[in-house]
Amino acid sequence: MPKAGVVMGSKSDTEVVQLTLDVLEELGIDYEISVISAHRTPEKARQYAQEARGRGIEIMIAAAGAAAHLPGVLASWTTLPVIGVPLAGSELKGVDSLYSIVQMPAGIPVATVAVGAAGARNAAYLAAEILGLKYDEIRDAYEKYRSNLRGENG
Repeated sequence: MPKAGVVMGSKSDTEVVQLTLDVLEELGIDYEISVISAHRTPEKARQYAQEARGRGIEIMIAAAGAAAHLPGVLASWTTLPVIGVPLAGSELKGVDSLYSIVQMPAGIPVATVAVGAAGARNAAYLAAEILGLKYDEIRDAYEKYRSNLRGENG
């Protein structure tokens, strides 16, 4: 059963979102992936967010560019943690996406990571830190990854 729900606003986001999926797989975190537009399919976004917990989802990662409302829209319909990944989808190179995601109103938080590839990876690592509070195997996998960064295992 998936613990993470990964949502992208458009199929054109697949290349960057694949970096998120690669990290989730590396750390042994089961996930599901969906393409949902906050603007073109708002009812689908509402339904996805409201039904996620019932499917076993414990955390969502939402990647979007330009107006980048997807993470906030999902967060408005659930109390599960949502991590927003701003993508460089316009002439503003992702700054517009970053501002859209990071400026959520009080009471509807969205954790926000860096724009683009680094953010896509960090969203998965942040998900691992959060899920690792409950799941020893995820915490162990993430701690092993971190110790390798420091050169402690080789």
